[in-house]
Amino acid sequence: MLSRLTRPQALAACAVPLVALLGTAAFAPLPFSVAQPGMTANVLGDNKGTPVITIQGAPTRPTRGQLRMTTIEATNPDTRVSLGDVLDAWFATDRAVMPHDSVYPSGKSTREIEEHNTEQMEQSQDAATAAALRYLHLSASDVKVTLRLADVGGPSAGLLFSLGIVDKLDGDGSGGDLTGGRVVAGTGTIEADGSVGAVGGVGLKTQAARRDGATVFLVPKDECSDATSELPKGLRLVPVTTLEGAVGALKALESGKGTVPSC
Repeated sequence: MLSRLTRPQALAACAVPLVALLGTAAFAPLPFSVAQPGMTANVLGDNKGTPVITIQGAPTRPTRGQLRMTTIEATNPDTRVSLGDVLDAWFATDRAVMPHDSVYPSGKSTREIEEHNTEQMEQSQDAATAAALRYLHLSASDVKVTLRLADVGGPSAGLLFSLGIVDKLDGDGSGGDLTGGRVVAGTGTIEADGSVGAVGGVGLKTQAARRDGATVFLVPKDECSDATSELPKGLRLVPVTTLEGAVGALKALESGKGTVPSC
């Protein structure tokens, strides 16, 4: 005959496997990555001693101000992220917990991921060049643009590449700088037709931008809510959906005429 456990006995019996389960979970790898604000780079200047944008076949202009592309730094693809790591990052304002598959392609080795990110960067550079020349009504057969940015992969610098090309070739179209002499940062993918896409991690990228002196941040419109959640003081968000819209917003910001969109 089975005896019935008292309430204290039942709780004690359940506590043993529960503690063991929590102890195991604390050290077991979880399908997450932990990210933090990464480096930024001024696409109008040099990166590690090499100009980010080089243009041949058309006259370029000197530029003031900065256009800074932004990044996040995530744990390596093969890093074991534990429950303790997740909890630490969850309550930190300068870190974020992200699903591993949203940062890295699933089922790929570290080398394959690096190759994938490099390929995405190259495609982004091609699209950025095409979008900028299309906006300026210039032919790719006459104007050659070379983009170099060391140690950065993925497509999220596309918008800033395009803006940098436009600023170097045309500025604001009236002899001034597209930036108005400001430090402008941002993020967003770009298509050859000039459309801007979302990238992820914008909350951390706004922190990186403000840390490096930016006062204006261009953000894909669909990511406004993420960008405003922990927006650093002194940083103005400008939502964009196209290259043309981004250029127009910067011109309006510089001249004080027209409407500058906001999140």
